[in-house]
Amino acid sequence: MKNNKKKKQSIWIEGTTQTGKTTRLTKLFSLWVNQQFKKQNSEQEKLKPVTPSTLILAGNDENKKLLGAQLSLSVKGSYPVICKTPLGFFSDEVILFFPLISTQLNLKAQFPLRLRPETEQDLATRLWRDQLEEDDIALFGNEYRFVRRTLDLLQLAGASGIPTERISDILEKSKVLTLLQNTTNITHNSLTRKIGKLLIQWRDYCLERGLLSYGLIYELYWQYLLPDPGYQEHLFKRYQAIFADNIDDYPAIAKDLFDVLLDQGVYGVFTYNPDGQIRKGLNADPDYLMMLKERCKIEDLSPKDYLGKALTDIIIPCITENSVISQFPESIKSIQTVSRAELLRQTTDYIIHLVKNEKIDPADIAIIAPGLDEIARYSFLEIFSAHNIPIEPLNEQRPLISSALIRGLLTLLCLIYPHLGRLADRDAVAEMLVILSQKPVNSNDQIRRLQAEIDPVRAGLLAEYCYYLAEQNPHLLPYENYTRWDRLGYHATTAYSDICHKIENLKNLVKQGENASPLVILDQAIEDFFANGNILPFEQLSALRELMETAQHFWEVDLRLRQNGDIVADETATIAQFIYLLRRGTITANPRPMKLFGHKKSNITLANIFQYRSLRSRHKYQFWLDAGSILWTKGGASDLFGAQFFLRNRLGKPLTTNEENEEDQARLQRILRDLLGRVETKVYLCHSDLSVTGTEQNGALLILVHSSLLCFSTTLSQY
Repeated sequence: MKNNKKKKQSIWIEGTTQTGKTTRLTKLFSLWVNQQFKKQNSEQEKLKPVTPSTLILAGNDENKKLLGAQLSLSVKGSYPVICKTPLGFFSDEVILFFPLISTQLNLKAQFPLRLRPETEQDLATRLWRDQLEEDDIALFGNEYRFVRRTLDLLQLAGASGIPTERISDILEKSKVLTLLQNTTNITHNSLTRKIGKLLIQWRDYCLERGLLSYGLIYELYWQYLLPDPGYQEHLFKRYQAIFADNIDDYPAIAKDLFDVLLDQGVYGVFTYNPDGQIRKGLNADPDYLMMLKERCKIEDLSPKDYLGKALTDIIIPCITENSVISQFPESIKSIQTVSRAELLRQTTDYIIHLVKNEKIDPADIAIIAPGLDEIARYSFLEIFSAHNIPIEPLNEQRPLISSALIRGLLTLLCLIYPHLGRLADRDAVAEMLVILSQKPVNSNDQIRRLQAEIDPVRAGLLAEYCYYLAEQNPHLLPYENYTRWDRLGYHATTAYSDICHKIENLKNLVKQGENASPLVILDQAIEDFFANGNILPFEQLSALRELMETAQHFWEVDLRLRQNGDIVADETATIAQFIYLLRRGTITANPRPMKLFGHKKSNITLANIFQYRSLRSRHKYQFWLDAGSILWTKGGASDLFGAQFFLRNRLGKPLTTNEENEEDQARLQRILRDLLGRVETKVYLCHSDLSVTGTEQNGALLILVHSSLLCFSTTLSQY
């Protein structure tokens, strides 16, 4: 087997934010494709459609779509472009070559089934519940957090290329569990061993049933699939080139894959942003990926002279040295108040002023927060909507059960299937009547609007007097059961009778037993009550789509478990479990409309730091909410528990206090450089002396607020 490891034909493109790395990768892709066509013509072959022979990767789903479109345009559609995320690639490969893995592990031949995180959480909880002690759970806060953090360890180990059997050793060496409250060395050691055993048990449980979690996908790929000679032969036949964008966001095992391909002379182009590393703490290992640089020709894209670079040169020394800036740039302004509520009001008022009076396009404005709480989110959405200024939260993930439409459909299931009466009280039935009686109304704008034929007051009366609450067979009685039914009105009584009739038809389908699975019943209910979704606005369609995908996945897993004899309960119990799962709020959906291809929406962007950086966009105006918060130096939700101990360069090595502080400072500097590289005109520091909890804010960026106020001695509330 020929080894071309020493031949540096691949290219490493390194540069900070907005220096043209992806543009350069796109140009190299176009050149490579043209070379392939020329090679075909020179060999006097007939020009045939080129089969996919490039491995194209992007950091996340959003970047994947943009990169795929950009590459396709660069070659005018003459070459097939299939772009994936690293996890998407590993998942597809494990599923495609699962028979090969099954042979190695001597597993039962069956088609693998991917587990969604909420299903993984539910199954692992049921598997482990009898083994969990109250003291162990108390250390993590509650059972949900114990299970989630334990499963995250499996994902971190898999992404780093660490066998499950070694997780206990890393936990013990790093002393990570001592970070928890009331943890002694004795409890640390016993809990460390228990977590290791639980994860091995969970891995074996999944493999026996052909279930694939994210952590298991990582482990199966690097430990069994990638080293296999047969699989490697397939890889070499399929891929002649690699184009990987933003590899500072890739897991460690991605480098192992690249090494295997580069060793065979595969051409590679990699882009790397030292100020990126957005997913560090979420399975990414940028330092390990950077070792690929030694195998490539290096193209260093120096930053151009632009606003972000000038601001970075001023702000970073101010933060690191904690010194006031005497000559503060005009491109940074501040909004400072005492209370958080006043800050939200002044910030929204000023943005409304920019849009209405200075004619600033909402698409040029981004509101960025270190942690976006529900109060701020709700305030921005309500205030801007009231002024007809569009605003879009990035990747807004609210619990699916927060949608009244979803709650109504779940209550409907309780009335159709027997033995579910305890899950449908009168308030839920009243809400269901309102939801199921919705009809489209004429509107002057293009937004779909619905109006309920049964208003909440009449729905409450009907639920009180016409709902027969029973465990075995709850049902709706005729509206005449309410003695003053004449007060309900024609529209309400007609709609109620129609709902009762349709429910009875659905119950008859269940009694007949033919094609009466909950998926079929839900689909039929959507067709009966909502014209197959055609009358619903976009945000409700999004929630409905997530409900059906969740239901389909849930019953696929249920069927797999029944085939293995793990579940013997009847279907009613399974439906009840599905309803409980949704009501716990662990399943989320984006209630906002999906993006339309080729259509750029003109709206304000609302996001936390991680979401905004992941978008990799730029705006003329950035509003940094809660500039004085300590969360600017913390990883928060973008750091999995114990993630730093699964990086290849420090496996299990404990962090000293100085190292933790240095890591926090390095993260803050990356965040600031990245954000400043994405602003074109002005940055607004929005600070309140008191946080949302009423405590005084004293974060690392407070020195910037003070510098701004000293230099300009005014706030933007006086515009």
